[in-house]
This record gives sequence, structure tokens and C-alpha cells, in this order.
Amino acid sequence: MRLFGLALLASLLPAFAHADGYRRFEGHGGPIRGISISSDGLYALTASFDNAIGYWSINDPDKAPTWLDGHEAAANVAIFLPGEKAALSAGDDFDLILWSLTNGKSLARLEGHEGKILDLTITGDGKIAASAGWDGRVGLWNLETHEFIAFLNGHRSPVQAVRFSADDTYLYSASSDGTVRRWSVAKRTFDRIEASHGFGVNRLVINDKAGWLAYGALDGGVRIIDIESGDEIADITSGRQPVLALTLTADGNRIAIGDGEGHIHVVDTTTWQTIKDFRAVPRGPVWALAFDETGKHVMAGTILDHADFWPIDSAIAVSEAEAPIRAFHQDPATMTNGERQFARKCSICHALDATTGRRAGPTLHQIFGRKAGTLKGYTYSDALIGAKVVWNDVSLDKLFDIGPDHYTPGSKMPMQRIVKRQDRLDLIEYLKTATRGDGPQTGDKNQ
Repeated sequence: MRLFGLALLASLLPAFAHADGYRRFEGHGGPIRGISISSDGLYALTASFDNAIGYWSINDPDKAPTWLDGHEAAANVAIFLPGEKAALSAGDDFDLILWSLTNGKSLARLEGHEGKILDLTITGDGKIAASAGWDGRVGLWNLETHEFIAFLNGHRSPVQAVRFSADDTYLYSASSDGTVRRWSVAKRTFDRIEASHGFGVNRLVINDKAGWLAYGALDGGVRIIDIESGDEIADITSGRQPVLALTLTADGNRIAIGDGEGHIHVVDTTTWQTIKDFRAVPRGPVWALAFDETGKHVMAGTILDHADFWPIDSAIAVSEAEAPIRAFHQDPATMTNGERQFARKCSICHALDATTGRRAGPTLHQIFGRKAGTLKGYTYSDALIGAKVVWNDVSLDKLFDIGPDHYTPGSKMPMQRIVKRQDRLDLIEYLKTATRGDGPQTGDKNQ
């Protein structure tokens, strides 16, 4: 009866299967890249591509979150500090930001990395933070004095994940160079290579009490390694790739894996048997996962603009056929070339109509003839505010010809180019119609 009831419920819902206890947290204007849940299970932090951190009440998903705005590019990770009155976040702007959760204000900005930051971890007392940088370095930071401590150098590629041991003696780091390395925190020196993998390692968790660590890799591999011997304890690879999220329950008895194909795989770490394996998003990746304090629910951040709170035991896979389609996932054959260019290059950051909302970039509604950095309601970088640019055929063509990093250096726009001139011209012609307000709009169908 239980399975039949859940199957019937799933058939009645056109886009998502709301199993018992399912909740959705809406408000972001971009994919969710990082999630943390407080130790008491009452609050959550979400880090989004829209540059913002959301601070949510888990038991009241309809309540508007406190927005922590300060990053100048995509926010990738946000974690609670001990006592859970403060938080630490990091993102594509190369910076860490320390926040007060009492008033939502920034307490300090920690600078020094020369690449985006993908992960954070803190010591048990909350005094030291470590950061995983795409500049190939692990950063150490004093959260009491807000001062830089040191960079740990040795990885040959971007560092993707960091974790302290339970006693804070060691720091573990995972990298695109395929290694998991161990560092002495007190000496700030490399100790040994803990694991080597043939592909880049994206995610890392540690169960000190049980004596093992787990990593997830670019090729989809998920390995469990004995910390002391380095021997492989288990291989829980599902065959889907890449692994983009990895999280443990507080007691270490469950591990959840999120992959690039939209699935969440939950495994019992006492037996290494699958508890649940379901599709959480119809298209695109699962970027972030966090268990609640009971270990019976997992909160997921995906390519969509909201976070999902899933009851693990009764979760039902979503239907790919009936789900919403993001602009960049639409069939290219159904779009004009200009529309395709917008979907691929612009749609995740920009709206075309006058809709207000949280997006990484300002709306392009009526952009032609508008001076750069002047749209009310959007926080621009100083570089764009001071730019003497008016958006028109010539300036937009040049923007995508040489790239924002050269045309508007110091602005928030990610580095990208449209190399073929005809593609640029087709995009501009499409925008002329789509941004007037009386033409076709490109967006997410069924949303």
C-alpha cells in the first residue's frame, strides 16, 4: 500500500514528486552551489550562483530568508561557525566573507586567493578556517583576528575540497590533480599523499571515529580509504559522473552522493549497501548536499534555482519527461541561432523582461541605449559604474568579441567570448526583439 500510494502521488504531480516531508526553499535567482544545515536542524545556509547566501528556517520554507549579500561573483560555499550565530562563505570572487547571522551583516572580508574558492572547513573551536582555491593553494585564516595565516602549496591543479581531522591535527585536501593530501596544521607542512586517483577529486568527507575518508571524483568514482593504511575499504561508485557533492550524517552512518546526472545516492556506511538511489533533478547536476541532524532528510542544491529538502526513505525520483526545462537545456533545433547564443551564454545570469528577482546579473530588459551600471535595484561593481559604456550594437559586439575581462575589466561578468562574428550579430538581433518588452521572451518553460 505504501509503495502504491507514493507511486500514485508521483503520477499526480506534473513536475516534482513531493513525498512525505518534502520541502522546497525558493528565492534564489540561480543554481544552488553550497548547502549547510545547523547542528540542531533548525536552519540552513544556501550559496548560489546569484552571488547571495540565503539563511533559512528549515521548519518554515515559506518564510523569506535573510539574504547575505556581499560576494561579487557566484557564491560556492557557506558554513555555520560554532554557536551558529555566525557564518563563513566563499565564492568565485576569490574572497571569504565572515557574517553575523543575527543581523545579516558582513563582519570581515578575507582576501588573498588568486582563484575561485570551492570549499571551506573550520577547526572544532571555530578559530581557524581552511579554504580550497582554484589557484592550487589551501588557505589558512584566523577567524578571531580576521588575518591570513598561510598558504599550503603542493597541489599541481585547483584544490576542490578541504576537511580538518576531528582533533584538528591534520588538514586533508582534494584536488583536480587526482590526489588527496594530508597536511600538518601546527607545522603548516605537507605530511603525505593519502590517496591517488586517475581523475580529479572533487569532494571529500572524513569519518575519524571509524578511521576512514571518502572521496568523489570526476570520473564518478567514490572510494572509501582507511586513513592510516591507505587501503581501500569500499568502492561505492554508482557509474554516474562526475561526483559533485558528498556529505555524511552526524553519526557517520550514512553518506550521500550527488552527481552530474541529477541523482542522489544514499549509502549505509556500516554495510556499504544502498539505502536510496533516486533522481532529484531531471536535467543537470546535483551541486550540493547536506543531511539534517536526524540523518533522515537530505537537502539538495541543483541546477534549479531552489533547494529541495528530501525525506530519504520515501523520496521518489522526478520524471524527466514532465519536468521544467531550463533555457540552456532546450532543444537547439527549436531555437534561432540568436536565441541559442542567449540560452548558452546569458540565460543563467540575466532575465529579458522587467521581472525583478535575484540574479547574478541585471535584467537585459530595454538594455539598448542604457548606460552601463545604471539600472536601479542592481548592485554593480565599481568598474562597471565608472565605465563610459552605452549598450548598443557596437558595444555588445565588442563585449563578446574580446570578452568582459578586457572590455569591462574588474566587472562581475564571467570571462567568456563568442568567437564567430555571425553568432554575435545573431545574438544582438535577438536581444533587440526580446528585450523590448513586446517580443518573444526566452526563459524556463513551465516555470
